[in-house]
Amino acid sequence: MNKVLTLNNISVTGLERLPRDKYEIASEIQHPDAILLRSFKMHDMDIPKTLKAVGRAGAGVNNIPVDKMSARGVAVFNAPGANANAVKELVLAGMLMGSRNLCQAWEFARQLEGTDEEITKQVEAGKKNFGGFELPGRTLGVIGLGAIGRYVANAALDLGMNVVGYDPGITVEGAWQLSSSVEKAPTVDALFSKVDYVTFHVPLVDATKNMLNAERLKLMKDDVVILNFSRNGIIDDQAVSDAIKSGKVYSYICDFPSNLLKDHERVITLPHLGASTREAEDNCAIMVADQVRDYLENGNVKNSVNFPEAKMDRTDGYRITVVNSNVPNMLGQISSALANKGLNIIDMLNKSRGELAYSIIDIDKPADTALLDEIGSIEGVLSVRALEQ
Repeated sequence: MNKVLTLNNISVTGLERLPRDKYEIASEIQHPDAILLRSFKMHDMDIPKTLKAVGRAGAGVNNIPVDKMSARGVAVFNAPGANANAVKELVLAGMLMGSRNLCQAWEFARQLEGTDEEITKQVEAGKKNFGGFELPGRTLGVIGLGAIGRYVANAALDLGMNVVGYDPGITVEGAWQLSSSVEKAPTVDALFSKVDYVTFHVPLVDATKNMLNAERLKLMKDDVVILNFSRNGIIDDQAVSDAIKSGKVYSYICDFPSNLLKDHERVITLPHLGASTREAEDNCAIMVADQVRDYLENGNVKNSVNFPEAKMDRTDGYRITVVNSNVPNMLGQISSALANKGLNIIDMLNKSRGELAYSIIDIDKPADTALLDEIGSIEGVLSVRALEQ
């Protein structure tokens, strides 16, 4: 019986992918094999020694100590693309809110007083303060062309916009999913210099912290609209606030309220709504539950942020998996340990990613505790386990 600890409310639709005859699932559970979470911050958490996998029902993993997990041989999974449509729709809504001053106009209308006739006169007198502009023919810059960025770029083209994208790490598969009409910017600065709108869809790492700052704002057109539904910290909020006051920036729409931004007349802040739809929550939970289950039961790895992709079909043999530091002669030592026990390897897959290597091995006889202990004692082995047939 695999034990799964949930640190946040996880969609029931996703949890139903873990059959109850094989999985015990609870928000309070001892010695879990896996943890499922959304926004819970694990950095100060005592990590159970039994833990084998962490599944984040979302894309970002800033709330998970990935390096600590890697050092203990724990796989960390996420759900890239599962919430892409939800975020795309919010970005489109953000562009419309920023262009048409919808939130400011609504607030104006809510404050009107008097008779209906008097309110009508106030509306006619006040509406000139909320004039905006339309999207077709304007240029959107998309920083980061992962699943969400591609959805946004393609949707903006459908609205009649021009789109410029930047992502030096885009995959071949990702490029196939992106419209050929998206112009590829050679640098971030080149993109900033030609757009009327810019939206960010990148993780928060050292290279992206304050990616949009005071110096880069000087490169941009006047009256630019800035959107951030990615991560707090990617944009220098103080620099954008100053740029709004100087007239450089027309509006700023983001998912991250602060004392600086929440009452700013040209800023619209939302309470981190990017993936807050029933469909996105279901999709993320389903994806991550399926991935964690496949890892626990078969050793296969898909959409892990720290392990290499690895999938091997089951044979008639008995499966073990080994996580180790990516250093020379590890496979040789593991193979020798198997040979010393008189075990034959039926099939094997070995993959590496950065400092980690991962092996799936099918052998002709069951692995006993002594064998697992011997492999686990090899210097550089981080974890080893035998899977049920």
